Amino acid sequence: MRNTKVMNRFDLTSRLVKKLKHEEAVIGGIGNTNFDLWAAGHRPQNFYMLGSMGLGFPIALGVALAQPERRVFALEGDGSLLMQLGSLTTIAALSPKNLTMVVMDNGIYQITGAQPTPAAQVADIVAIAAASGLAGSAWAADEEDFERLIDQALAATGPTLIGVRIDDKPGVGTTRRDPVQIRERFMLGLNVRQPL
Repeated sequence: MRNTKVMNRFDLTSRLVKKLKHEEAVIGGIGNTNFDLWAAGHRPQNFYMLGSMGLGFPIALGVALAQPERRVFALEGDGSLLMQLGSLTTIAALSPKNLTMVVMDNGIYQITGAQPTPAAQVADIVAIAAASGLAGSAWAADEEDFERLIDQALAATGPTLIGVRIDDKPGVGTTRRDPVQIRERFMLGLNVRQPL
């Protein structure tokens, strides 16, 4: 992990969104993760978390299980993942073939004041994921490696986790804070609800 390049969350999110060609679902964790997702290319298949820290991966798991033919991506910060580490073993046990998790690791709780996370200097999130049973876990060495790992994930037959070290730049956009609208647009985007 320490040999990986420090990258930019918005740049990586934009690179991911450009690769989505088949109405893949993307769940953006709270704060800057979903701000950047919103700014990188608003799509009806995007779901933007509001105020539910740590639930990006569990929600993405539910979507992946409910729609096994649809690729599902989850974008989560390292601080949020630390609140729900148990979700990694649940995902490994259920082993959805269509789920990819991206952990944006800057070692801080950025949105609340840049306090260091408890794991910032002592834990390797990708190693934790692998030890939890997610064999398809890897750190992205740089932007090109991130794109390679995303391409692999799009063809994977099991859950994957990609760790990326990011800088502490703030999110680029601001998600519209309307939970009902976010939910309804997402449900329409996943074809589980028809327009009125």
